[in-house]
Amino acid sequence: MARAADYYKTLGVDKKASQDEIKKAYRKLARQYHPDTNKDSGAEERFKEISEAYDVLGDPDKRKKYDRGGVFAGANPFGGGGPGQPGGATDFGSFSDILSGIFNTGGGRGTRTKPTVERGKDLETSVSLSFEQAIEGAQVPVTVATHAACTTCRGTGARPGTSPQVCPVCNGRGVEAQGQGVFSITRPCSRCGGSGTVIEEPCPTCGGQGRLREMKRYRVNIPAGVKEGSRIRLPGKGEAGLRGGPPGDLYVVTHVSESPVFKPKGDNFEVEVPITVAEALGGAEVEVPTLHGTKKLRVAPGTKHGTLQRLRGEGPPALGSSSRGDLHYRFVIDMPKELNKEQQAAVEQLSKVMNGNPRERILRAAGQA
Repeated sequence: MARAADYYKTLGVDKKASQDEIKKAYRKLARQYHPDTNKDSGAEERFKEISEAYDVLGDPDKRKKYDRGGVFAGANPFGGGGPGQPGGATDFGSFSDILSGIFNTGGGRGTRTKPTVERGKDLETSVSLSFEQAIEGAQVPVTVATHAACTTCRGTGARPGTSPQVCPVCNGRGVEAQGQGVFSITRPCSRCGGSGTVIEEPCPTCGGQGRLREMKRYRVNIPAGVKEGSRIRLPGKGEAGLRGGPPGDLYVVTHVSESPVFKPKGDNFEVEVPITVAEALGGAEVEVPTLHGTKKLRVAPGTKHGTLQRLRGEGPPALGSSSRGDLHYRFVIDMPKELNKEQQAAVEQLSKVMNGNPRERILRAAGQA
């Protein structure tokens, strides 16, 4: 059976693309078609297709199976092998399964009476924040395409009033032995696909998968002090688990707009403060911006270009802590590109009273070398 969709084409990447290239392509398309920002008709459906493609190609194991035309070849790439075959696997079992086949030839021992549950996949989405939101904290909406537990069967995959049954082929072990004696090996059960159970009457809503694809919308509390690339974990908000398994987590990655004034320097902010030549020579009191207003700083006489002055504890809040960084102010002497006649006369007068050659020391040292 042919694939339901070409996931590489959906993400616009080559089949030889690296995992990092696939992730970058997904993020770009997800931002473009995200229902919170793109209100065009068809944007939400396109966003679902992009998320579905990344759900497979973003997972190296799922990608390998998809490339081989394995469990993801067909009309239900997220559901495995269909009702009664949750995994749809065709590979050999694990090494522990092989050992089990060699040393346990009874076939009926190790019977499972409950379906093998599988934790849901972790999801990742991103939010764009203003500089002020990152500093103060905010509550922002996010939308993610995910699998949620089927409300009809409550995640079991079986029609209401029924339940999954122990697989009659493997007696609940999930594997079948092939061969005899020490040469026997095990494969995932051809009947149940390795789950140990079969669903004789699949749920009419989810087709036996126990979960459905849908859009989930949340309002996320962004704590004060997040930076570019901070990851916020929302436990249990990821993919619903298979066969009633626990859900994964949702990670929200923050993208913060740059401030034209406050530049990040580790746990602190730095501000460039222009001062005039006269202020640098004679000293002055200058007004500077802070995160919550302005303050006055004293410029000492003879201040040099690039001199730093610090305000302790008035910088960005530390994520997850009550402490704050510092504000560093770098004084930069603002040199005029051109002088008018009055300024030129003042400079000439200043040069007469500023005696001495500041280069004399290095010239003398160079002559002694």
